[in-house]
Amino acid sequence: MNTKKPGTIGILTGGGDVPGLNPAIRAVTIRALREGYKVIGIRRGWAGLVDTIREKDADNSNNFQVLTEDIVNKAGRTGGTFLHTSRTNPAKVKQDRIPEHLRDKYKEAVNDVTEEVVKNIDFIGLDYLIPIGGDDTLSYGVRMYQEGMKVVAIPKTMDNDVPGTDYCIGFSTCVTRTIELANSLRTVAGSHERMMVLEVFGRYAGFTAMLPTMAGASHRCVIPEFKFNIERLAELLMLDRRYNPSHYSVVLVSEGAMFEGGEMVFQDMTTDAFGHAKLGGIGDLVSERLKDFTAKYNNGRSVDTVNQKLGYLVRCGDPDAIDSIVPMAYGNLALDLIIKKLHGRLVVLKNGRYDNIPIDIVTSTKKTVNVDRFYNTDRLRPKFESFEMTPLFIMTSDSA
Repeated sequence: MNTKKPGTIGILTGGGDVPGLNPAIRAVTIRALREGYKVIGIRRGWAGLVDTIREKDADNSNNFQVLTEDIVNKAGRTGGTFLHTSRTNPAKVKQDRIPEHLRDKYKEAVNDVTEEVVKNIDFIGLDYLIPIGGDDTLSYGVRMYQEGMKVVAIPKTMDNDVPGTDYCIGFSTCVTRTIELANSLRTVAGSHERMMVLEVFGRYAGFTAMLPTMAGASHRCVIPEFKFNIERLAELLMLDRRYNPSHYSVVLVSEGAMFEGGEMVFQDMTTDAFGHAKLGGIGDLVSERLKDFTAKYNNGRSVDTVNQKLGYLVRCGDPDAIDSIVPMAYGNLALDLIIKKLHGRLVVLKNGRYDNIPIDIVTSTKKTVNVDRFYNTDRLRPKFESFEMTPLFIMTSDSA
């Protein structure tokens, strides 16, 4: 399968799906084919490079496929990822996830199969690798670069928390969906004169709650970067409700938000390949505990809540305009770097300009909301100060 003039590019998508992945795959593929490269789509993220069987006649159709203009054009206008995705971390593969043909070799509870990944890359004939993902997926991209692979990475995550870039694919559509859904649910909250609690994504960073709130989708938001006092939140929401002609109020709750004196709320104790327990339920707890305090701020009468987890509704469907344009630019930027023989890079948007930086930024720092600059900890909402010279989505990677 190897094509040496000018080479073969492997592309994969890992982690959670977002709108914008297929446009990025399309951009890379079309440009690469016209430049003379061959493009191989790795299926199910890093899992495809773990599961590949290194035998000439083996059926690897579930692990990788040759990409053509016809294939990517059909998918390029849609959401999700037609290559599929997973949260596989080849450095930490649990025993029950080891491919059958490797089980005699890897028998530990958790195994590092990077050796197999490197051999599989050579078997497939990849000269270059373009992983598209968040900090977890790209952290293994750093490992591949350290192993000698020519890697150019593209940042993707609804949470917009990949370090070094102002923008990650999927964020704009997530914000758009959150605003639309919050505004639609207002009819319910207003009809019943209730407080509305909407849980949104955001494990360590609160951007997906901050931006919609700043845009007017809610009155308050609570984020992972600041542990909030539930009674203070109740007081503020009751105040918002009192002064709203329709007698309702709205709060966006990041899934990683924490009560004052508490910790993150998990669905269970299981973890994914990158060691993350599945979050979920903080919205339910906020909704329940708000009722304990509403009577105090409502002449002794409690107020019910509308409680909704937005979840996958904000990551499904087609990409918006920004998540159609940015992935196109990122894909072409990645190919520019490959043509220039520059590797170990992450394509980014910085201060309104497309650029690239060393990929190891992914593992050397974290990107979170700068609470002092952007969040009012007393009012539990974004700060509205000067927007002069700030980027499109206000809060940059420089504010980490």
